Amino acid sequence: MDHQIKEEQGNHIVLLQGEVDLESSPKARQIMLDAVGRGKKILVDLASVTYMDSSGIASLVEAFQRAKKKEIGFALVSVNPAVLRVLHLARLDQVFIIHDNLESALNADL
Repeated sequence: MDHQIKEEQGNHIVLLQGEVDLESSPKARQIMLDAVGRGKKILVDLASVTYMDSSGIASLVEAFQRAKKKEIGFALVSVNPAVLRVLHLARLDQVFIIHDNLESALNADL
C-alpha cells in the first residue's frame, strides 16, 4: 500500500493506493489517525485502492469514530467499486459519508 497526504481548502486528503489488508492496514490506520489528530476535516480518497479486507475496514471505522468523537468531519471519496461492495455488504455505506469525487467532497459540509 502506498499513500499520499495533501491539504486542500483546509481539508486533509488521505489518498490510499493498492491493497489495504492485514499487512498494510496498521500503516493505513496510523496515517488516518494522524490526520484526525491535526483537527481538520478528513477526506479519504479510495479511488486507487484495489482491495480492502476486514482489517482495512476496521481501520476506516476506527478513524471515523475518532474523528466523530473530536467533532471533525470525515468522509470517503471516489470509493473503488470493489471496496464499495464490501462497505455495502457490511452496511457501512449507510454509516460513512461517501462522495463520488473530490470536488463534491471539498464543497460539502461534514
